[in-house]
Parts: sequence; C-alpha cells; structure tokens
Amino acid sequence: MIPRSMRTGGMDLPGVESRDVPLIGYRPLAPDDVPLSSQSGQVTDSTGLDSSEGETSPMKTTWYCPLDLSTVLEEEEDGVIYNVVVKQQHGAPTSATSSSRSQCVKAGTEEKLVQHLLYSFAMGDSSFITIFLSTYRSFTSTKRVLDILIDRLQHPPGESTKSQTRQPFNRAVCMVFSMWLSEYPEDFRSLGEPGLLLRLAPLLPSDPSGTEIRGRLLRLAEELSEQALLPDSSSDRTTPSPPADPTKFDPTNILGFPAGLIAEQLTKIETELFVRLVPYHCLGSLWSQRDKKGREDVCWSVRATVRQFNRLANAVMASCLWPTQLRSQQRACLLEKWISVAEECRARKNFSSLYAIVSALQSNPVHRLRRTWLETDREAVRRYEELSNIFSDKDNYSQSRELLKEEGTSKFANLDGKMTNRRQIGSSAQGTVPYLGIFLTDLTMLDTAVKDRLENGYVNFDKRRREFEVLAQIRLLQSSCKNCVFITDEAFLQWYQSVPSLNEEESLNSSRTSLVADSDSHFDFHSPVCHFLSKFTKHMKSPSVSCLDVDSSHPTNDPIPSALTPSTPVKSHRRSVSCGNNPTNNNKGSGPEMRIVRIRMDLQDGNMYRSILVTSNDKTPTVISSALEKHSQDPKQAPRYELIQLLPEGKELVIPATGNVFYAMTSSSVDFLLCRQGGNTPFRSQPISTETSATFPRIKAKGRRLFF
Repeated sequence: MIPRSMRTGGMDLPGVESRDVPLIGYRPLAPDDVPLSSQSGQVTDSTGLDSSEGETSPMKTTWYCPLDLSTVLEEEEDGVIYNVVVKQQHGAPTSATSSSRSQCVKAGTEEKLVQHLLYSFAMGDSSFITIFLSTYRSFTSTKRVLDILIDRLQHPPGESTKSQTRQPFNRAVCMVFSMWLSEYPEDFRSLGEPGLLLRLAPLLPSDPSGTEIRGRLLRLAEELSEQALLPDSSSDRTTPSPPADPTKFDPTNILGFPAGLIAEQLTKIETELFVRLVPYHCLGSLWSQRDKKGREDVCWSVRATVRQFNRLANAVMASCLWPTQLRSQQRACLLEKWISVAEECRARKNFSSLYAIVSALQSNPVHRLRRTWLETDREAVRRYEELSNIFSDKDNYSQSRELLKEEGTSKFANLDGKMTNRRQIGSSAQGTVPYLGIFLTDLTMLDTAVKDRLENGYVNFDKRRREFEVLAQIRLLQSSCKNCVFITDEAFLQWYQSVPSLNEEESLNSSRTSLVADSDSHFDFHSPVCHFLSKFTKHMKSPSVSCLDVDSSHPTNDPIPSALTPSTPVKSHRRSVSCGNNPTNNNKGSGPEMRIVRIRMDLQDGNMYRSILVTSNDKTPTVISSALEKHSQDPKQAPRYELIQLLPEGKELVIPATGNVFYAMTSSSVDFLLCRQGGNTPFRSQPISTETSATFPRIKAKGRRLFF
C-alpha cells in the first residue's frame, strides 16, 4: 500500500483526528478540472502537479477517506457473548468524532438467552425475539423457557410499577408473549397441564396489553384442563382413511379429467398442507429425532407433506401400471396425460406435485416400459425432459433454487409462450408450493456441519440465526399461499382416493405384466428418458438429502434393481461418486472432501440414527467419537466401539480401527452401525432399511418405493 504521506501530500485530513486512517478509492480528473480540495473528506494532490509548470501527467487523482469506519468486536458479559459493531462518524474538522454501537448475541447459556428476550429490543438486537422463538426447540424446551421467564417476572426491576426501569420491562414482557401466542400457540397447548400458565398469568403487567395476554393464557389453561379430563375429545389428528377397494379402481378414468383441473385439485391439497406446515418442524435437530421411540408425533406437519408426495407418486404409478388389457399406444396416453398435469402444476408454481409426478415417471417400473415410451408423443417427451431438468442436482439444485427466488412471491409463473398468456387470462394469483426436500436438506446439512454449543458449553446462537434464514424463506412462501382460493372437484377427489397403494413388489409385478402383454422390453438404448434416469441414479448417492424419511418400517434386504444401473459406466473417481452432492468443490486445493453418513445405535430409549459429517481426513476413532457425542454418549468410550457399514443384501463392512473412514467405506450405502466391540446387538442381524429412509429424489432415482 502507498504510504499515507504520499497519498495525501503531507496534508492532514479534514474531520479525521487520527493519521492512521486508511484511504480508499480515487477519481481521475481531467487536466483542466479544478481540484475540489474544499470538499469535506477529500484531499487533492498538492505536490505541485496542479500547476502548469512541470505538468507531465494528463490526469490528476483525488483520494478519499472512508467517513464511516466500523469495527466488529466480541465481548463476553455475564454468561453471554456479544458481537459488537462500533461505527465511527467523522464530521467537520472542528467537530468531535461520534460513534454508534450495536450488539447482537453470538452465544450464551440457556438461562441468559431466555432472559435476553426481555432486553434485546432495547439493546438494538431487534431480530433476537423472532429468531429465538423460531429455533429455541433445538436446545431447550417450552417448559424450561417458561420456568426461567416466570422466575424473572417474580423479581422485576424497579421499586414500583411506574418506575423508569419497570415500564420498558413491562412493554418487553407484553411484546414477547404477544408474539409467542400469535405465532406459536401450539407451544402452550403442548404443555399437557395448565400449571405453568396459571403461575404465569398473575405475573403479567396490569396494563391493557398485559390484561389481554392474561386472558389468552387463561383460555389456553382452560383448554388444557379439559384435555386432561377428556383426552379423547382433544385429538385433532385425522384418522387414516380405509384402504381403497382395488376392484373399483379404473386407471383410465384419469383421462376423463382435464389436466388443468387435476393440477388445480393437487395444488389445493398441497397448498392446504403447506400453509399448515410448522416451519420449525423442518429443523435438522428435530427432524432427525422422528424415529426415536416415543416421538412418533414429532414433525407431524412435515410427515403429512411427505405422505401426500408419496401418495401422488403412487397414483401416477398405479394408473400407468395397473393390470389392464391396454396396448402400448393406449398406455402412452396415460403418460402424456401425467406430463400435461405436470406442466399445469408448473404453471401454478406447485413444485411439490410437479416433482412427485416426475419422480414417479422416472421410477423403475414405469421407466422400463420401453415400447410405451416409444409410442409417447415426442413433443410430450421433450416437455417432460424440460420439467425433469428443473430438479437437476447440478450445483446443489441451483435451478430449483433460482425458480423459487424468482417466482416465490410473484403472482404468476415465469413461463414463455402462449401458456403464460392462457394461464393469466381469467386466473387469479397463485401462491408458490415448494419442494420441501430442498429446505430439509439445507437444515440437516447445517445441523450436521455446525456445532450446537461452543467449547465453553454456551449455546451457539449464531447457528440459530443461520437456521432462521432458511425458516424465513419457508414462512415467506407460506404467506403467498394463505389467500389462495380453490374450488373442490368431488369427482376427481373420489378417483384420487380410490387409487390402491402399490408396494414395491406389486409395482414390479404390474410392470412385468405390462411388458409381457405388450411385448415391451427394458430400455437398452440411448434415449432422453434413459439419460435422465442415469443422471438421477447418480443422484441417489447424495448423502446430503438422506434426512427426508418419514418413519421406520420393516427392514428389507432387497438389492437395488439392476435396471437402475446407468447404461454407461461412470468414469469419475470413486471418491467423487461417494461424495454425492456435498458442499464442496472438486478444485485442487479446495480442502478435504466431505460426505454425510447416518450412524445408528441401539439405545434404551429406542433405535435411532444421527447424521455425521465425514471428511477425507477423518480416522475411525474421530468418527466414532463424533457419533457417540451425537447420541449423547461419552466420546471417551470410543476405543470400546467399532464402526460397521451396512451394505445391500444384508452384507456388512467393518471399518478398520485405525483406518480412514472416507476411503474405506463403499459408495453403495450411507448407513452405519455403531456397536461395542465383540458385542452382538439386535441390529447386527438386520441392516437399516434403505427403503423407508430414502429421500424424495433418492426414492425417485432408485425407482423403488414411493410411498409409506
């Protein structure tokens, strides 16, 4: 950097007390321009270059001093670490330097973070309340938060209710509970008993705002009392509908409904589910606990979305594979119908249904109908390829993310041609229903990669801020769907509910029946559909989306169907394939490669797994220690455990005790078992089911079960 004396010509800067202030930027001036040395904060070169004598340079330079200087510091105070930003404002030469100071919480103990709710707004950390209420379930419970707040309200600041310290405190109390009751009333209903609410209500301020909040709390306490007396009357979970009668199902009836009507009804179902989605159910720390014994109701709103996704995929497969006497030309009409429905879902910004349809059409039983695909209209296949490209895993679903960014809050889809004009004529504005798997992937990756607590035991609140950025995107999209109005079509819903569920064996058998009936055969040539299946077959190796399963079912030892093997061998290095879609790049010197695996233990409170980030530098003891810590076990006991990779067909691979896990593991599975050395846990005899734990794209790529 040029010395300051050379940049300023030895002059003191106006309005800047220190001579150590750096200068930034410059502006070239024409030779005939007059230097504006009189402007505050600017210094003109005064070394004689502005005179006509000795002028050798055709340009002159004016240097600028940054008038706003910011400094970021960390300060720890009474159990809380703050990120402090100090901004210095420089005015006229005769005026004193002024500074402004703002701070936000970086980390702290549970108790101090809860207490900070009542002081954050006054300290300039205006986003703290919103972030805390959205993410606190990751590190504490509602009961614990209320206990801390009740204890603080029992000892309020100030000697009287009208003191200068008591009034802002009361306003903060009302603001926190008003926001909490409005945004997350289910937190209070989940308490199970009214004792805490009855303790809290009398401690609220006696002003009008406090009185209104007190009334809401007392009504919730009354509801909890009724639930305790009449538990059966409080159940709001819909009972599962009886299974459909296969004898009454006619797959060709779908051809009688216009594609636009089908897409409209699917969008209605998806929109209602998405509006009811509880954003914090998507947090990686909660979603990973859904298989834990006694937590079957965790993340119920996400489970409902997943069930609808799989139900639609099942309807597509059943209609295309149901054993009938249809010839290939007739069955091709069904494929074309669902492609048209997928287009209409795209026009309505219903990405969830769109992805479910594309996934079903690329499943193994449907994909193998070679002659049927050959009879399908080429223009329809071309449109199908374009829709499939939307969910390409390239660059971490960059195209899907870009579409959500562009159309998330817009009134209409950004389509080309006459479809856009036709869609906007006589059509009301549509909300955006995203494919939820993208957000679940991001939150699970974030939960795995960033520690929950600092080394001193403080809760890492910076991690919660990053999680809230993802949750805020979900809430923004939800707001675009709240005012959507749909008309129910009973005829289509009756057909949709009559679709029987096909398991994997039934789907493959139906596919074989169709092959025999129509002399169909497997894809053995290069085609657009085969090309896309090959791409998504590689996608199933992605560990970054192994977090979207709904619940556990009976394990299976069935191997991956050979028809899903790409038609051309993948020529990349094994490490690259095993890494799947990870937040790394393959450039030389970019750091260690990474992969997320799922490690399971047999615990007393139920069998569960945790996602662990494994890098190419990690040895077996390091991975075992991380897994034990994730399962709330003592990491020091790592030498007593061994790590086993669970492979297809019930095979196992024992990772060497001092080996490199990243290179020792195979790319065929991301499921591991952690057990004591020499032990024989129940899990040794049955590998983790890769069916029910598959993600949306993973299910589609494998061409296997698309339902639960």
